[in-house]
Amino acid sequence: MAQLAVADSFMPQYAKLEPKVRKGVEAAFAKFAEHSHAGLHLEKLSGARDPRIRTIRIDLYWRGVVLAPDKGDVYCLLSVLRHDEAIAYAKSRKFTVNQAIGVLEVRDQKALDDISPALEKAAESSEYRLFEHLFDKDLLKLGVDRELVPLVRLITTEAHLQALEKYLPEPQYVALLALAQGMTVDQAWGEVAKCLPAEQPPPMVDPDDIVTAMRRTPERVAFVNGPEELRDILAHPFDTWRIFLHPVQRKVALRPSYSGPAQVTGGAGTGKTVTALHRARFLAQADPRARILLTTFTKNLAQALEKQLALLIEDAKVRDRIEVVNVDRVAYGIVARHHRPGIAGADVVDPLWEEAAEGLPFSPTFLRREWEHVVLAQELASEDEYLACSRVGRGVPLGKAQRAVVWKAIDQVVTSLKAERKSTFPQLANEAADLVRAPEYDHVIIDEAQDIHPTQWRLLRRLVAEGPDDLFIVGDPHQRIYDRHVSLAGLGINVRGRSAKLRLNYRTTQEILGWAVPLLGLVPAQGLDDSADTLDGYRSPMHGRRPVVRRYEDVDGELDGLVEQVRAWLDDGVEPSAIGVAARYTYLVKKAAGRLKAAGITAFQAPSKSDGVQIGSMHRMKGLEFRCVAVIGVDEASVPSPSAIAAEEEDPKAHAQDVQMERCLLFVACTRARDHLYVSYAVAPSAFLPS
Repeated sequence: MAQLAVADSFMPQYAKLEPKVRKGVEAAFAKFAEHSHAGLHLEKLSGARDPRIRTIRIDLYWRGVVLAPDKGDVYCLLSVLRHDEAIAYAKSRKFTVNQAIGVLEVRDQKALDDISPALEKAAESSEYRLFEHLFDKDLLKLGVDRELVPLVRLITTEAHLQALEKYLPEPQYVALLALAQGMTVDQAWGEVAKCLPAEQPPPMVDPDDIVTAMRRTPERVAFVNGPEELRDILAHPFDTWRIFLHPVQRKVALRPSYSGPAQVTGGAGTGKTVTALHRARFLAQADPRARILLTTFTKNLAQALEKQLALLIEDAKVRDRIEVVNVDRVAYGIVARHHRPGIAGADVVDPLWEEAAEGLPFSPTFLRREWEHVVLAQELASEDEYLACSRVGRGVPLGKAQRAVVWKAIDQVVTSLKAERKSTFPQLANEAADLVRAPEYDHVIIDEAQDIHPTQWRLLRRLVAEGPDDLFIVGDPHQRIYDRHVSLAGLGINVRGRSAKLRLNYRTTQEILGWAVPLLGLVPAQGLDDSADTLDGYRSPMHGRRPVVRRYEDVDGELDGLVEQVRAWLDDGVEPSAIGVAARYTYLVKKAAGRLKAAGITAFQAPSKSDGVQIGSMHRMKGLEFRCVAVIGVDEASVPSPSAIAAEEEDPKAHAQDVQMERCLLFVACTRARDHLYVSYAVAPSAFLPS
């Protein structure tokens, strides 16, 4: 009986297909899975770089591509493409086993063959070779395929090596790039080892055993146990793809134990959330008595985590050990055991700060931030404590007389809130932390950690006893979209020596990524461990079309352009729910939704389970992913939002932080796109957009 395996490359392609084509795929492969002589349904191709490649007919226009190893009865679904594209893909790819780390690799051999004459010509005109100082045995030791060594010997510049990136397997490119950047062979092995699926390389690697290589990399190939499981996978293609673990993620998520708090950082799309989910499952499976909290900063993100966790964990007993709830809800629940909390939203708090600031040389925004980032963050309970405290991180020094004025204004607001029996969420977190008498969880996993407030960190620290595997912290300072800068060390959370950084983006194409990263500007982000955080080495192995940026004469024209673009995506077979539209302001979101609906295009506020275009503010886009994203209203008057920026003359540091947060917000919105990004503005572009 044939056994099926599904490559992770298959799932995102299948997810993009029109529903009627998907049904054809499901029918073809279901028949394939049930047949006792699977090979009868497969067709060989003449001229294929890899003789093990086969194709299977879906209909007149579509074909599936299958890898049929020489040994065993396993067939791996690789891709579903239009007929000519499928044939071209099948003829061009070659599959091998990496001799250093034992994983299955694929390379575009046709493209490498085509580029070889150009490299030969460049080599003839230069006496220098980039890897001339290395022996063949060094290259082979690092996993470079023996067949590729002659090609590698032709490379004369690092630019030529970079041109080969999209055609080479990731571990081999990593090895060559490390060597090109001056690393020794041992140092380069340290980089290659990050691609290992386990702590140690396999003791023996059979270069002809493709099936063992597949089993060695479950994050890239999923084995299917029968037709029913195949149907289940095909019913949720995008979800299945999202919970795959890649090698570096796997090492971090499935490490047997950390001696204390651990931190995982990385740019958008590097799989931080997937790593957190797998860590939660790993801990829940390891200890049947474990109490695990998986938390984040908003309700919407918590709901998204819960949905992904349900896909990842089928065992109800394991799933029940993991509580998924946002941190505000955690605080509310703890306080509610003692009394019913009243929550003060912006409609309550903003007028109080306006009133407190009247006649003072400080703005309402300055006073509020002083309260949240100094008084609440340090749990200051009296004027004397405030007068003597350190205000590290605040941009404007205050003398004692000024502090006394500020304290009086803060006290006025706090007194008013008490009179109404209401609290803000940062206040609620402090109250909840004071009420925690004993640890309530064995492990706490925190996603989107960069947006957690210091008071919430204090609560999370008290919810779990200090010790091995207590806190698992996941975040990206480059996606900080709220005014919450913290120092973990200052909160008693030491992650030094237990930090990992993910650098490969598995969501967004390199073309979108290369365009979006400059939106962040040149200032390094401040990490949670008090060190500067950069995006050095951040890249995507996937390639596609460059983003489209359009200018319009006015907002009406821009909305017409949005309708035209969304309709074009729909006509190309993109499912409505796989299209996201983001804007900085809610009013523009509403106008865009109205214009789409007037054009007969169904649209819903993101995130929505309904089958329609998802549209929302840039803030609501956090944690979401779409095949196609339109970011509208990116004009000089809207991005950055003037109302979100502190006056530079009042607080230069806060002003700079606010500008950077607006950059992060635009970056977050743009990197929700997997395949296509469309950006538009009316009249004049935002200063953040690349010139």
